[in-house]
Amino acid sequence: MDAAREEGRAAGIAEATPVSTLDTIIDRGSMKCGVKESQYGMGYLDAGTGVRSGLDISYCRAVAAALGLNPDTDVEYIPASGSDRFDKLASGTIDVLIRTTTWTTSRDADLNADFAGMNFFDGQGILVRSDAYEYGTGSADQLNGAGICVGIGTTTEGNMVDWFSSRNIEFDPVPVADAAEATAKFIDGSCDAFTGDMSAMVAKKWQLDGDGSMNGVDIWIAQELMSKEPLGAATRDMDSDFKDVVAWVWYGMVTAEEMGVTAANAADSAAAACALNEGGATSDPGMCRLLTENLGLGTSANPLAGDWMQAVLATAGNYGEAYDDAFCDGSYSGLVADLPMTDCLISRAGTLNDLVQFGGIQYAPAMR
Repeated sequence: MDAAREEGRAAGIAEATPVSTLDTIIDRGSMKCGVKESQYGMGYLDAGTGVRSGLDISYCRAVAAALGLNPDTDVEYIPASGSDRFDKLASGTIDVLIRTTTWTTSRDADLNADFAGMNFFDGQGILVRSDAYEYGTGSADQLNGAGICVGIGTTTEGNMVDWFSSRNIEFDPVPVADAAEATAKFIDGSCDAFTGDMSAMVAKKWQLDGDGSMNGVDIWIAQELMSKEPLGAATRDMDSDFKDVVAWVWYGMVTAEEMGVTAANAADSAAAACALNEGGATSDPGMCRLLTENLGLGTSANPLAGDWMQAVLATAGNYGEAYDDAFCDGSYSGLVADLPMTDCLISRAGTLNDLVQFGGIQYAPAMR
């Protein structure tokens, strides 16, 4: 009787325990990553070549590599708009959302989402047509009565209302489904301005200034940051094993740059760090752990390999290398002691996105 009861109890627990997304991905042999396709530097799809690039894309690839997948063939990129991204995550259409998504209280508490690594610290900006509103002082407080394109289902809607209403400035919101629609309306003059993450506004200005689509109309970015926008990855609630992997992949990339471990030297660094010194102790225990242990990550059925971090580095590089590939000319060595990043669309130097040792807030908990 007791044995039967115990069997029944165990069966009930097993039935009620959700399957980890990590196990589903491994069984499927591929990972579905919800991404953006229109923002250079974060998530961008070159229509001519079919090549994807950006910091979010590198993050997707890094997670896949950590799971032992081939990041070149085993990642399915699924476009996720501001209005449908959380529905796609909740429904299982995507496994992970890495698409310039702001971490907020209401999203964390109310939606079926759990936030992982923050890969970019941003703020809201406004891009303005000069034929509608001249640069003047460079402030957004000059935009009284402006028609402003704003994405449906984004934090920018509420932020814009807060910012303008608190200053008694009138504006006319023009709702758009995605950045492509906003760009089209901004170009044809249906919107006087276009608001979104400052990184997106900088990238959009760079694109429009370069492709001639504004037909000679000058455009400018208001000087204010209207909000805090920590952008990061999101997984489904109650999916802790997979969420842990997604978060610690990012922390591992940050830690690797702090330690001077790059895509080029990871294998040699592991060998040197794990070698025994004259006293018989590990030469660099912290680096050895980072590069050769799974640190408890994964599930009982599918623990990460001991060299998962080396796979991440081979795929995406450390944080600095990934940032350089996304926003700069790709010449940064990944070593903070070497020459800094150059020719950057958005420099991280002196910003929140720099490493904490240089005044930023990109900081990783201890990996042990």
